[in-house]
Amino acid sequence: MDPSQRRWYDNDPTLSEAMELLSMSPDDSKDMAADFILKLQEVIASDIIEKVYQTVKKYQGKGSRWYDSDPVMIKAIELLRVAPLNIQKAAAKKLLKALSSKELDELQKEFDDIDAAENAELEA
Repeated sequence: MDPSQRRWYDNDPTLSEAMELLSMSPDDSKDMAADFILKLQEVIASDIIEKVYQTVKKYQGKGSRWYDSDPVMIKAIELLRVAPLNIQKAAAKKLLKALSSKELDELQKEFDDIDAAENAELEA
């Protein structure tokens, strides 16, 4: 592996750019981005999610990565890391768009609308 690509997300330029932009974002933007990323739980198998929780316990507050001190962010980033590549890329593209143009509120609304529609279907 190329030494300049030492992080898991450095293998994809879009994902790398999204993670770099996220790391430099204000806390409120990070919080909204974490909420968005946590939605990935819906497309990731439960056995993988258990591994995510183990990793969170291992590194929370102890690691040297910019997100290790925030339990919600570490969980979100770990979910992103274990997601299938196509999901990682789609999430990275949405994050880049939202973070670079301050559209995280719109992104959250999009997910809220999806949740509301799913809840309406379940109630019907």
